[in-house]
Amino acid sequence: MKTDATHYGGHQDESDEIYEDSKVYMNIGPSHPATHGTLRVMVRLSGETIEKSISEMGYLHRGKEKIGENVTYHKFRPHTDRMNYCSSLANNVAYDMAIERVMGLEVPERTRYIRTICVEISRIIDHLICVGINAVDLGAFSFFLYGFHQREEAYTLIEMLCGARLTTTYTRVGGLGWEPPPEFLPALIKWLDGFEPVVAEMDKLLTDNKIWVDRTKGVGAFTREEALAYSFTGPCARASNVNIDLRRDQPDPLLKYGELDFEVPLGKNGDVYDRYLVRMEELRQSARMLRQLAAKCPDEGPIWVDDKRVVIPPKDRVYNSMEAMIHHFKFFMEGFDVPPGEAYTCIEGPNGELGFYVISKGGPMAWRMRVRAPSFWMYQGLDPMIKGEKIADLVASLGSINVIAGELDR
Repeated sequence: MKTDATHYGGHQDESDEIYEDSKVYMNIGPSHPATHGTLRVMVRLSGETIEKSISEMGYLHRGKEKIGENVTYHKFRPHTDRMNYCSSLANNVAYDMAIERVMGLEVPERTRYIRTICVEISRIIDHLICVGINAVDLGAFSFFLYGFHQREEAYTLIEMLCGARLTTTYTRVGGLGWEPPPEFLPALIKWLDGFEPVVAEMDKLLTDNKIWVDRTKGVGAFTREEALAYSFTGPCARASNVNIDLRRDQPDPLLKYGELDFEVPLGKNGDVYDRYLVRMEELRQSARMLRQLAAKCPDEGPIWVDDKRVVIPPKDRVYNSMEAMIHHFKFFMEGFDVPPGEAYTCIEGPNGELGFYVISKGGPMAWRMRVRAPSFWMYQGLDPMIKGEKIADLVASLGSINVIAGELDR
């Protein structure tokens, strides 16, 4: 009896039906550690070879963009932490930059350095998670432990900035939530001194490992043309020899990438192995950038823009002035008004172009908000990537594109 396609979610492809008699069908996900979140891939198998697949999302959908249109600007910031929770600081920076663009705010020089440092720390954390979990999925557990120790040390640095580790909510429209402590930059350099040798050791442990090479080389390959057709950005695009990096090609004046010396690694084959190599080299390049930023970052200076629309009064004034107390109360209860306008602001996030598009019609809430989440564009390329591969290769491919379900579904 022919299986009804609607029983499996209603995704009937009339040009090339996934459902055929005498074929084996299997659900991979949505509840399985190897799916990196609540993702579902319905596959048609011939033995262990994937003949066709349908990737589904939406199992974690929380309506983040619609929430952004129904809460005040400052109340939406914690929601950005919970999209790509592996790199919360990068989300904070991109979101607040978008609001600043609409308002025409120019943040102080020191704030730009610290924000750039935050983005690069986030990139290191995100890449360590990606290559580490990808290795775990294929059985290389020790490699994962090397990276996760360094990741925890990086979270200790973030804790110095804002008291939180995973979900940070550190930046603010027009500045930063808290002044970095004096010991932050020396602690950053000390961490880099220990981090760089560990990356070299991780490289020796896995890069030339025969089992790892056999499991990743030629697997999940995406050509340059395919990467462009599916709007890949970030490490996955660069692994397919798409030479694009917003830090180099479109340096935002609100960040400090235009003043940094760094290289953009490229792959040739666009397979799981090249995605791994690109991320490993980006770990080194991020460390290189962090050293430059720490050397150039001013030790003193304001971290807030001088604009009463977004700056709350200092606590001593709040406690001793009725006007300051009213300002403080109205700011947090009602939010701050953003003039009519729109802006799309993007940064080179750890997984690719991360952008926030905000339309304001005036008032304390966005009229429209959309997020360009890299995971959404990577996930749509999974089906052509795994066609003709084995089930075990699907696990390797999915891990290499680093889909974060909270960002995918938003």
